[in-house]
Amino acid sequence: MVRKQDLKFAEARTGWQAEPGRSGEGGDRVVHEERPGTQPDADASPGRGGLGTLRVPSAVDQVADRLLTAIALGEFSVGERLPAERELAAILGVSRPTVRAAVARLRDIGCLDVTRGRAGGHYVRSGWREESAPAVRRTLEPRWEQTKALLDARGLVESLIARTAAERRDARDIERMTAALAEYTEAATAPATGPGAGPGAGPAAGTRIRRSDAALHHAITRAAKNEPLALYSRQLLRDISAGFPIEPYRGNATERALADHRALTDAVVAGDGDTAASVAARHFDLTEQALRAALERSLRPADRPAPEA
Repeated sequence: MVRKQDLKFAEARTGWQAEPGRSGEGGDRVVHEERPGTQPDADASPGRGGLGTLRVPSAVDQVADRLLTAIALGEFSVGERLPAERELAAILGVSRPTVRAAVARLRDIGCLDVTRGRAGGHYVRSGWREESAPAVRRTLEPRWEQTKALLDARGLVESLIARTAAERRDARDIERMTAALAEYTEAATAPATGPGAGPGAGPAAGTRIRRSDAALHHAITRAAKNEPLALYSRQLLRDISAGFPIEPYRGNATERALADHRALTDAVVAGDGDTAASVAARHFDLTEQALRAALERSLRPADRPAPEA
């Protein structure tokens, strides 16, 4: 049976509206819709009076799609362990059985490996898979206009944070930002092993880069000394990034991100609010590029046009 909190998690966490319906076995909710002059979908069973039974995504479907999309976006790197079941349930606002079923689905299609013992858990087996395309499309395409508005809002907010940080930073803030930039630089430029590998490549490298990136932006946000603004920034990231408070990561954007981080930190440290705001606005275009690239890739198999800019 689908739990009430599972049906409401979309509205509370992801912007999806849960539709009323009756629960079928396995948690899928079923509704009936009259479609005059059309044939039922291939997976719809005929009903009385010309009604077709339509399968509405369950909470398990939605969580599985979100996880697949997050992996495809690089929010969880290959070889990285997913957060524990309890943590995933809290992040997405659903029950633990729902998370367990969604994770089992990803394991069954070969996206996750499971290990036992003290370091046990579910580890990302591969990033982009053909199975990812429908999930990414279902997650990103219906909300693309809303996502673009959120990205625009984030650019405005992050520019304000950078400008304010440049005006309010103190010696301790400068120390934190400098240390965070040094860690990010080391992570982004560390040599990777393997044929054809370059800076920022490899399973562990992606995880380290994402964490050091988050630490640097946290240090800058902290320097702005405005907690409501910081909370709004984090919520925007969660709303944009498949429900997870994690920045999408594209290995081929590492050099650009490194240059942006250096320029942004230098401007904030120097107290140059105009430059800091300008660099921040430009820097967060990388997130839109990552999302757009994932959506365009998901549309290719269906030979659909790319979304409008």
